[in-house]
Amino acid sequence: MNQEFKRGILYSLIAYILWGTLPIYWSLLNDIGPFEILAYRIILSMIFMVVLIYAMGKYTQFINNIKLLTVKQIIALTAAGYIITINWGTFIWAVNNNHVLQSSLGYYINPLVSILLAMIFLKERFTKMEWLAIIFAVIGVLYMTIKIGEFPIVSIMLALSFGFYGLLKKIVPIDALSSITYECIVTTPAALIYIIYLWTTHQTTVGFNMPTFWLLFSGAITAIPLISFSAGARRIPLSLMGFIQYVGPTLMFILGIFVYKEAFDINQLITFIFIWAGIIVYCISQYVQMKKDNNPAT
Repeated sequence: MNQEFKRGILYSLIAYILWGTLPIYWSLLNDIGPFEILAYRIILSMIFMVVLIYAMGKYTQFINNIKLLTVKQIIALTAAGYIITINWGTFIWAVNNNHVLQSSLGYYINPLVSILLAMIFLKERFTKMEWLAIIFAVIGVLYMTIKIGEFPIVSIMLALSFGFYGLLKKIVPIDALSSITYECIVTTPAALIYIIYLWTTHQTTVGFNMPTFWLLFSGAITAIPLISFSAGARRIPLSLMGFIQYVGPTLMFILGIFVYKEAFDINQLITFIFIWAGIIVYCISQYVQMKKDNNPAT
């Protein structure tokens, strides 16, 4: 195992550990409205990324990368920016309204949703094991809806928004740093309009208090795991990243039960068992595919 490969694993773990523990950070901002948090998060992320690009001497490269994109790719990247904003907003709202377990469920089923989206929009074919994984996930969602009487709307919104985000990013050949910066820039006008509206209607919840102080770090909190993820993805196979990604929702699951004391009865356990079964089948299918790729003669 070479040094670059080890660094790739380390960067990937850092990204998913940070994402998995984000509920702790967002819960510090409980006194601020979730969509106001989102608006400031977008603006502060944009500032952080622009400063970072300047500091790294990559501003000219960023401009050139954007200029090389076609109109279709620009539209796709702009749409990706707003779709990931939906994901961010849903997640912040979920944490501040005691739905950490549903958030965990959403990020568990996200890879399986991505499989479905790739089948529908990219016409990709999948193995029987991948289909079995999807069936397990669907049964879990149906069980939760029928038995508990609660459709996991937060989970589905998180999984779908991140799935469509990934789908759009597939058609845009641009490095992660430039992509993230552009997404923050194009969504900033909407965030500014919302903040101006809150201030002019006296509905803002920021002020001289600790939640507002913690809010100032939201740009860095957003950008650092994304940059770490990108650094990891360049150094290790996508299949290995597929295994590491479950660190995030697992940490959220632990936080939801043991830190935030969310209700978790036998029916919710059964729901998660179906989802976990789907994930195990999916991981086995990825492992089998990885072995085949490494042994093309077999």
